[in-house]
Amino acid sequence: MKAAVYERYGPPDVVRIEEVAKPTIGDNDVLIKVRATTVSSGDWRVRSLDVPAGFGLLVRPMLGLFGPRQRILGSELAGHIEAVGRNVTTFAVGDAVIANAGIGMGCHAEFKALPANGAIAPKPANLSFEEAAALSFGGTTALHFLRTKGKIQPDEKVLVVGASGTVGSAAVQLARHFGTEVTGVCSTANIELVRSIGADKVIDYTTEDFTQNGEIYDIILVAAGAAPFSRCKGSLAASGRLLAVVAGLPEIAQIPWAAMTSNKKVFAGPAAESAEDLHFVRELAEAGAFKPLIDRHYPLERIVEAHAYVDTGRKKGSVVITM
Repeated sequence: MKAAVYERYGPPDVVRIEEVAKPTIGDNDVLIKVRATTVSSGDWRVRSLDVPAGFGLLVRPMLGLFGPRQRILGSELAGHIEAVGRNVTTFAVGDAVIANAGIGMGCHAEFKALPANGAIAPKPANLSFEEAAALSFGGTTALHFLRTKGKIQPDEKVLVVGASGTVGSAAVQLARHFGTEVTGVCSTANIELVRSIGADKVIDYTTEDFTQNGEIYDIILVAAGAAPFSRCKGSLAASGRLLAVVAGLPEIAQIPWAAMTSNKKVFAGPAAESAEDLHFVRELAEAGAFKPLIDRHYPLERIVEAHAYVDTGRKKGSVVITM
């Protein structure tokens, strides 16, 4: 099968298309024929080793000391079930599905094997494969931070920093679904886009500093940019929560300090792939309450261009790869 592989960490051109062995499956696995996948910020960080401050030496042994342990990137996909293991009863050959492979990656290929009890769900019927492929990374990450960590409640005020990105645009829509007042922070070029996906208010970070406008929020979700607790604490309500989606060790070190000095809380750390969260996001998408934001499409043969675009840091929502 064709796959996008890389043998060393570095810029986009370390990725190339190769013929590799088609995955085999066990009794409890499914084999998915991939119709679409994405190049995410996670792929950029793993490929380049450009990770949050303090984690460089920690992630290298996990990803591979002398080169990538997993040669194929890609954490999310949409496709059809190609084959099922003998013990699998939840899926059948031909089923259209979405899946989140998480840190295991491997979705930038024509086929992907996954455990049948993993983060796999039926594809929403109202979404194309390209749209559905972009559901899981942004949707489940935003859901994990807002619902699981942030305990979001109706009528709260939520600020989303980086509201035009994959996670940020998902967070705006999910926060709106949960009945909150949502303010998005983005650049001038993306104001109307963020407003169109459900933000009640939009702050242009090039002309206004949200920490200086006197507004108070119950939840501040930072999907992009630098907004540590030391900067945000004055904008948080007495029992406010700062949700740091991309956090380095300096931000994580502030968690106990925030807990000791106030009722305000800081939550950081990775969002593990969850079948329950994927099903929740999928149901919202099928009901028309959530739709992934897609910036560009590339065929697999042009995946290096897709990586280069993601590296610019200017993408809006997701960059989709079609097979």
